[in-house]
Amino acid sequence: MKRSAGILLSISSLPSKYGIGCFSEEAYKFVDFLKNSGQTYWQILPLGPTSYGDSPYQSFSTFAGNPYFIDLDELVKLGLLDKADCIETALVGDVDYSKLYIERYPILRKACKNSRKVQSPEFEQFCAVTDWLDDYAMFMALKDHFGGAAWNEWSEDIRFRKPEAIAKYRRMLSEDIYFYKFIQYHFFLQWRKLKSYANENGIEMIGDIPIYAAFDSADVWASPELFQLDENNMPIAVAGCPPDGFAADGQLWGNPLYRWEYHRETEFAWWIKRLSHCFELCDVVRIDHFRGFDEYYSIPYGSKTAATGKWKKGPGIELFRAVEKAIGKREVIAEDLGFVTDTVKELVRDSGFPNMKVLEFAFDSRDTGSPGDYLPHNYTENCVAYTGTHDNQTIVSWYDTISDEEKAMAREYLCDEYTPDGKLYLSFISLIMRSRANVCIIPMQDWLGLDDKSRMNKPSTVGCNWKWILSPSALTAELSKEILRTTEMYGRKNNA
Repeated sequence: MKRSAGILLSISSLPSKYGIGCFSEEAYKFVDFLKNSGQTYWQILPLGPTSYGDSPYQSFSTFAGNPYFIDLDELVKLGLLDKADCIETALVGDVDYSKLYIERYPILRKACKNSRKVQSPEFEQFCAVTDWLDDYAMFMALKDHFGGAAWNEWSEDIRFRKPEAIAKYRRMLSEDIYFYKFIQYHFFLQWRKLKSYANENGIEMIGDIPIYAAFDSADVWASPELFQLDENNMPIAVAGCPPDGFAADGQLWGNPLYRWEYHRETEFAWWIKRLSHCFELCDVVRIDHFRGFDEYYSIPYGSKTAATGKWKKGPGIELFRAVEKAIGKREVIAEDLGFVTDTVKELVRDSGFPNMKVLEFAFDSRDTGSPGDYLPHNYTENCVAYTGTHDNQTIVSWYDTISDEEKAMAREYLCDEYTPDGKLYLSFISLIMRSRANVCIIPMQDWLGLDDKSRMNKPSTVGCNWKWILSPSALTAELSKEILRTTEMYGRKNNA
């Protein structure tokens, strides 16, 4: 990755008249904004359909796309909907996921019904070549049939995928299965069109994938052999993080862990398939919780907190050697944040992937590892530098809430005693932009100088996250010029 810069903005955070950001005209305008601002990358959050807590990191599938991202106006242009079918909502404000769930699916079902009036060879071809689609569409149809219950609460015959049950429900739920295939077709049709536009304008897409699959997902239901499950297909142990300076009880994510011995026996076929799919969708892929490939934290299923877990050995470099052999050398960002051991550092070095540096960690006075690693003068070229990520406070609120000692450390490092607190975010952005890091990614909220009302996620909380939407008036020509000036000053301008 060459010396360059980009902006982090979730698709869901794009301005929208339909309640959530999508592959609409606003997405294309954002590409134009990035180009005019001298940027090279648009980093997004995972694209999968969200499940528990509306988190893009807890998805019903590691392969499918989020139906909420489908642009309804595009379906109107195709004659699948009338304009009157599309329920408009406030242009600004947080995403209301419960309202979306109630209102959006009937609209998409109407579009699907209208689509059946005309044969579509392209849709039939998509269904024929997309090998994960049958399992996903059936999984979602079954979830609807069983009132939204998790798959481990379904009837035993289909829970264990007995052939006669598969045949029975495939006949019974054929219309619903067709519907879920229809919306996936339009998701990928629209996404690929947007990505092509971005690439044509010199903008590369950085995707993001969680290391783990959600328990209530098509992946675990359809392929239980991939995961550490017992004879009843229930988890033996689940994923999380141990107690640290940020969470006294650790983090209990609840995802089933991988049976790495099985993945080795199959020469990592599922991972090769998964990452191949990711690189069809994005130019660069950030892998969340990369350290889990070195060692993963195993918490006995049923534990109330993460404190009872233990570290166990993961697949290490063997996995990435197998992936590279199958699909060639691809661009990956290794999310290695938190307490990093020598073996994790070794894995990152051996992989050759750039790791992540987050400025907010540099002035932390708590015992959280090695804050000095996050000071910009210590960055190597082979890293991606951030002011913060989707899991962090905005840089404005971070500075407002750190201790006086930490503020003094930050001010001294900046050699800046005079810039008002409210404008100091620009100094922090410039600080990492002039570092040696090949790539700098700035969250959109930080370029706008927003506080934590615009924070994307607060880990270990549910119901208050993933809701922020960008104001339609925020992407001004003045802001674009400011971003371009800073990007150009530090030798990061995209000249494509």
